Formats: sequence, C-alpha cells, structure tokens
Amino acid sequence: MSSPAKARKLNSGKKQPAAQSKGLEYFFSKQKQPESPNPSTGEDGAPSSSSALLSDEELARKLQAEWNQEVASHRQTPSEGQSSTPKDSDVGAISKTEDGDSTPASVSNPEPPTADAALRKQDNRKTLSLQSTGMVDDAVTNSIPLDESPLTFEPSKYVKLLQECWAAEKGDATYALLTRCFVLVSATTSRIKIVDTLVNCLRILIEGDPSSLLPAVWLATNSISPPYISMELGLGGSAISKALRQVCGLDNRSLKAIYDKYGDPGDVAFEAKKKQSFTLRKPKPLTIKGVYQALVKIATTHGQGSGEAKQRIVDRLLQDARGGEESRFIVRTVSQYLRIGAVKTTMLIALSRAFLLSKAPGSEYSTKDVGELRKLKKEELADVWGKAEEIVKASFARHPNYNDLIPALLEIGVCEELLLRCGLTLHIPLRPMLGSITRDLSEMLTKLQGRDFACEFKYDGQRAQVHCDDKGKVSIFSRHLELMTEKYPDLVDLVPKIRGEGIGSFIMEGEVVALDRETGELKNFQTLTNRARKDVAIGDIKIDVCLFAFDLMYLNGQSLLNRPFRERRELLRSLFTEVPHHFTWVKSLDATSGDSEAVLDFFKSALENKCEGIMVKILDNIPDPPLAEAAEGDVEQPQPLEDTEKLSLPKTRSKGKAKPKTSAKADGEEKATKSRRKPLLATYEPDKRLDSWLKVKKDYNSSFDTLDMIPVAGWHGQGRKAKWWSPILMAVRNEESGMLEVVCKCISGFTDSFYKANKAFYDDGEESGEPKNTKLQKPSFIEYHGPAPDVWFEPQEVWEMAFADITLSPVYTAAIGLVSDERGLSLRFPRFLKKRDDKSIEEASTNEFLANLWRKQEAKAASTAKDEVEVEDAADVEEED
Repeated sequence: MSSPAKARKLNSGKKQPAAQSKGLEYFFSKQKQPESPNPSTGEDGAPSSSSALLSDEELARKLQAEWNQEVASHRQTPSEGQSSTPKDSDVGAISKTEDGDSTPASVSNPEPPTADAALRKQDNRKTLSLQSTGMVDDAVTNSIPLDESPLTFEPSKYVKLLQECWAAEKGDATYALLTRCFVLVSATTSRIKIVDTLVNCLRILIEGDPSSLLPAVWLATNSISPPYISMELGLGGSAISKALRQVCGLDNRSLKAIYDKYGDPGDVAFEAKKKQSFTLRKPKPLTIKGVYQALVKIATTHGQGSGEAKQRIVDRLLQDARGGEESRFIVRTVSQYLRIGAVKTTMLIALSRAFLLSKAPGSEYSTKDVGELRKLKKEELADVWGKAEEIVKASFARHPNYNDLIPALLEIGVCEELLLRCGLTLHIPLRPMLGSITRDLSEMLTKLQGRDFACEFKYDGQRAQVHCDDKGKVSIFSRHLELMTEKYPDLVDLVPKIRGEGIGSFIMEGEVVALDRETGELKNFQTLTNRARKDVAIGDIKIDVCLFAFDLMYLNGQSLLNRPFRERRELLRSLFTEVPHHFTWVKSLDATSGDSEAVLDFFKSALENKCEGIMVKILDNIPDPPLAEAAEGDVEQPQPLEDTEKLSLPKTRSKGKAKPKTSAKADGEEKATKSRRKPLLATYEPDKRLDSWLKVKKDYNSSFDTLDMIPVAGWHGQGRKAKWWSPILMAVRNEESGMLEVVCKCISGFTDSFYKANKAFYDDGEESGEPKNTKLQKPSFIEYHGPAPDVWFEPQEVWEMAFADITLSPVYTAAIGLVSDERGLSLRFPRFLKKRDDKSIEEASTNEFLANLWRKQEAKAASTAKDEVEVEDAADVEEED
C-alpha cells in the first residue's frame, strides 16, 4: 500500500494536498501486506496496486473484497487460527456476532433493542463497515413523547424499557434522555410546552434513576454549581474548535465556513458531526452523571498541563456523543450557552409539578392522583400547581442551591417542611429582593397613595450581602450571589467594630460605594470597578469604600424576613455602630404621597450626590388597603419614555374615594363594582420584584441630555442574534480634524424588527452576495483602537442615544486632550432611542459637546459637595456659639 504522504483522489476526482488530512490509507498503512507483482482487482474491478489512485469508495470496496477473501480462507482452514484478523487499532471497533466471532463493528453506536434483534438475523459473516456515525441517535429515547401533558403522560410505560437500555451503563440514565428533552424544549416558544416537557423528563428520572436527577437539573440550568461556589470551566472557543477539528476531521477553513453560516457553536457542532465518517473507537454512550462529572473535572483541573487535560475531556465528550443533537448540546453546555429557555423559574416550576405527580422508589411522601387532577377546572388546577410552586420557589430563594433542594425533595416531596429544610442559612446567600421600575416621581407617588414610605439614596455602587456568624466568620456576597469576601478585606476587618453589644450572628444588606476617605466625597461605579477582585491585601488598597447599610434580614439565629421594613430598619440602626466614612446608613426620608415637594427635593439631592436616583420602600404592612382606581391584579407596565415626558409632580387629585367602575348587565341594569388594590407588604420577599419597593432613576429620562451619534461598526451577535449586528460601535465628530471618534458599544434599546432592518441596510454580502453600506477595512477617518469589529459601516446615519453617566475611559479616546491627556470619554449604559432622520452626520454631536457634558456633570457634583461642607461648617459654628 502506498505511503499516506502521497496525494490521492477524492470522490469528486480532484486531488487533495498531501498534508491536508489523513485518509483511510493512513490508518491501514501499518498492516504488513505482501506486494503483488501483478495488479489485482476488487469486487468492482477497481485496481488495487496503488491506493494513491483509488477514491474513498474504491478503497473501501477493495478492502471489503480482501476481507471477504480472508473470511473464506479462514473457514476452509480453521486450524490456522485467528492470526490473519486485523487488530482493533488497525481497523476499528470490534463487535461480537451471535456465533461469537469478532466482527469489525460500524463506528456508529449500537442500535436500540428493537433494531438489534433485526441485526442479529443478518448474515454472520465478518463485514468491514464504513457507515457514517454522525447522525445515529438513540431510537428508544427519541420515541418518548416528553412534550405530552403531564396529566396524560405515564412514566411507568417507559421507565422499564429505559432501565434495560441503561443496564449497560450500570443503570445510569443516558444523556440521550436529556438531549431529547432539550430538543423538544428548543423547538417551541410555548412556556406551557417547555414546562410540560421538563416535568415529564424529571418524572422519568425521579422514578427510573433518582441519582441522575441532580446532575440533570444542573445541566438543564446551564450550570454546575451555585453562584457563590466558583467553578469556572475556563474553556475558550479555541478548545471547542480544536475538539471539533480532531473528532470530526475538519480543517480550519471548513470549520470557519460552518461557523460563518450558523454562528451558534452548537449548530456548528451539529453540522460538523454530519461530516464525521468514521472513528477508530466504538463510542460509549454518554450518561447524565458522566457529562456532569466531566464538567466538574474540567472546572477543578488547574496547574501545569491543565489545558491539555481539559482538551482531552472535551474531545472525549464529543467522541462519545451519539448523533448530531447530542453533539449540539454538549458543545452548548461546554460553551455555557445552552439556549433551551429552562431558566431558574421554569426549572423550579417543573420540579414542583414533577414531585406532585411522582416519587422516587422508597420515598414515603404522598403524591397527587392524576385522575383527580384531570377532573379539576382550569382555575382549580392552577391553584394546586401554584401552591406547590410557591413552596419550591420560596425555599430556593432563601437557600439557592440544588445540591440541598433536590435531596430534600426526593425525601419529603413538596410540603411546608421544605421551607425549614431549605431555609435562611448563614454563609449561603439568599436571593435579594428587587424593586419595580417607575418612569418618574409622579408614577411612584400615584402607586403609593395613602401609605407611609421611605425614600433612600440609590447609591452608584455594588450591592452587598454581609453574613457574620457567632464565631466572627464573615462572608460578603454580590447581588448575583457571587462570593466577594476577598475583594473587600477592609469590610471584613470592619465587622467587629460595627457589631453592637449582644450581637452574635446577622445578615445585613447594603451598598458598597467608592469614596474619598478624607472628604467623604462619593465616587462613581467606574472607580469601584478598578479595585482588584481577588487576593486583595489591606495594605495595597488604593480605592477606599464605605458600606451604606439599608436592611437587616437575620439576627442572632432568627429570620427577620417576615418583619415590616420599619422594624427591620430600627433594629439595624439601633444595634449597629456607625464608623464615619467606613460604615453608615443610607440617607433616607420618611414621607407620604402628600409630601411631593419634599420627595422631589430629595430626588434632586440624590442626583447631585452622584447617586443613580432613589429607592422608595413601604414602611408598614397595611392589611386592608384603601380603594383605588386600578382593578386588582392590574399592574401598569413601564413603557418607554416619550420625548414629551418630563420629570414632574402628579396633578392634584381628590382625596375622596375613587368612583366605582360599572359594568352593563344583559338587561341594561348597571351594577357598581368595587375594586381593591393588592396589599403591598413591607416584609422582605427574596427574589421578588414588587411594588413594595420602587426605584426612580435618572437613567434614560428624557429631561436629561442625549447625544446624536454615528454608528460606525458592528459585530455578529450571539445565539439568535447571530445574523444581526450587536453590539454596535458609536462615534462623535471631531470638527477640527474631521475624524469620527468612537465613544462606546451599544447593545440596548434595539428591537428585533430594528435589528433586521439594520442588517439589511448594513449588509456585508455574506448571504446576498452584494455588500451594501459596509467596508472590510477600517476607514482612515475613524479613530478606534479596540478589538476589531466584524464589519465597518459607511457612516451615514445619526442615532439619538441616552446614557446614565459620562466616564473617563482608558479604552476609548474620544475627546482625549479636552478633559484628560491620557484618557478619553465613554458612556455608561448607552441606549438607543431613535434614528434622527432629520440630521446628517455633519450635524451629529461633537467631541467638544461630549466634553462639555462631562464638565457640567463634574461641576454639579463638586458644587454639591462644597455646599454640604459649608452647611456642616455653619452647623459647627452654631454649636460653638
């Protein structure tokens, strides 16, 4: 057989470069075969003297003919033994036939039990198979109708058959079941269908393999641990690309072509799997436990050689993936972008329903009778589901760790005891309560009529949850439950100083804000981000912070979540000690809806002190709220600001009761109906966004300045945005040089219809073949030094942009030299408002205008700080007098 270094023909007849890929002859080159003096022919008459002249198909036929000849010879002379049988490493995976002979197996996975019987009836002769392994799926699992209603789906019909299939894997559920669930969930946008599919999948695992339930939940929620336990996979796109090239036999050009077409890594893996024609190792079916354990191993592999070790794990996962769909979701899981819509809330709903209907073998908790549930009306069924969902959601909000929730559910099911098993625990962060967004003060005051509330500065910092136990151990968590104790060692050292007498354990919430320790002047969030995140030594700290506390949720072993806010705040301020410029309370104002002028002044004061706005919180529980115009359950959703809207006070309203609504009866008679507002509770509700807390921010309010900017470049989006441009680079003009200076990237404010229209306007020609309004190279008149975008636009549009703040930037050089010799200016939270069709690019905002806005912003902050100092000095003089 000829050397694999020689070029051979492809099926198309074209010659392939020698070093481009390894053909079949490479894997057979080590076999010792005598050279025949005369060319021989195969079954189809193809010459066999030189493999360099054979196509893939001809070579396969030649090898098949030689194999058949060896089999015939072997049967005629059995005493010669098995010496002529090729080894596994030379030919491929070996399988056993009914008579015990070793047969080179197809590189595909074994067929399901139903197909296996048919295979055994076939001829027992040894056959060299070159079947494609790319699209072979698990037929048994794929036949399960997971998207049925849980009230008609019967897991018992499928569990026994599945367990027989899983027996070869020590009874562990295969990844094919989870893949089947992912495929069905991805194929629908119906939330009902998504939940039903997840419920049925979870029920099969509960009844068939409870030990695989926990890893299945982690995989379905696209994570491997709770947020406060850092377990990062640490894999980049290069590791996935390398695995696809090695496993599927693709070169860089082929892989890039697929990625450019589909954009999503999972879709790329699906298409690449189609092109995989053979493998030297019979794939072993993936199990749910195995995939999860592989991910954990990737995350916990560190040190020298860890990159290669991680690469081997990814390679093995892709090698063992059966079919394109398993490959798709393995890659999406590894790249941490699953895209199945099974977010936290959906999973908790699915778990609550699954455990109402099914229980694990050996469990003693009671389940609901499916037949009885079918008889219920829609409202009654919703009530049954709703009660279970509330228990599971509340448990997870207080104790967000599936490692504790799932075992408890398997043992006791969905019941009130779950709230005790998974309750508030020190050093495990609870999910924070969130505030509803209001467009302006008038909307806020309208919602809170008749109630006492507290207004608090909404500081421009980082929300922090501080835990401390009786032994003095301190843990600090972010709003997203990430552990950041190492980031703030100065706050850890501060805790003993602020604990009052008799304080043992507590959980406190506040805002960490950067400030000038000498003057107390607050700094913006951008300053805080420059602080190191890990291994921070107190002596190396250059950015000082202050903790502004605003809530207390746990004290001396007792939960305070059900106490009203006024009581929690009183405990916080009476039991802890202030340390100036280190630890204090948020600045607040108690008011009612009649104090509109005082609230407006307080709001302005917050903005002048570099705050984002104000938070408004209900102080007390009101069991019987007064009548209002809005019907129960009617909640006005915040709408985008219109140009005409301003920050204003509400119009004068009558203090009397609202007029009752009327509805016409069939006989024309009208009946007054009373409507009642939902009671707004002052309790702390973890992981809920309620009108009990409202936030009024300056961001995107039309009464503040906007910029008219020019879009100059864009990147391909991720996931469903892969065919659109997102994010987009925005620039301002430099009147003196004629340059366009890039200020920021923008990803906010766009709709799907806008994305489509924008992609059609700035067309790079990949699909249409005719580029329009785009360039491959950066125009010389654009000043930008960051990562290269995927496409450059021909500047010709003006977009109106809103923003929260203007910040100094080491990345963007817009207006450099006007406010700083080393840094330019950028926007914080830029948001697209609308296209300015009435303006040309010559009328867009300039870098000088941007610099003036920054100066005005800083001057206002400095003036406010000066006024406060003068007031404090005057107060000191009065005290001395």
